[in-house]
Amino acid sequence: DIKLSQCFIAVDDHDKALAFYRDALGMEVRNDVGFEGMRWVTVGSPAQPDVEIVLEPPLADPNAPAADRQTMAELLAKGMLRGVILTSDDVDAAFEKVRAAGGEVLQEPIDQPYGVRDCA
Repeated sequence: DIKLSQCFIAVDDHDKALAFYRDALGMEVRNDVGFEGMRWVTVGSPAQPDVEIVLEPPLADPNAPAADRQTMAELLAKGMLRGVILTSDDVDAAFEKVRAAGGEVLQEPIDQPYGVRDCA
């Protein structure tokens, strides 16, 4: 069997990301590591102890050229670095919880023509 263990999401502010993943979504912090001026924070749902999201710097390479770092920061700011899709038994309640916590609303919950109800 092959199973998903970790996925990586680039963030430019780990504390802000923790306010979302931990405080708004209720994920637990499993690891918080600093190395050479960078930080990686691992979070996960208590309901899925074997699956983790690693919140990492946009370019996790201490030897990367400044131009590459700038490019990655610009892509992150534009929302061009893809993340992960989360699921809930009650998307509307989850959405309201995130909104109440100050999460940025991109799309209210709607029924999609391909059979799912989603939000962003």
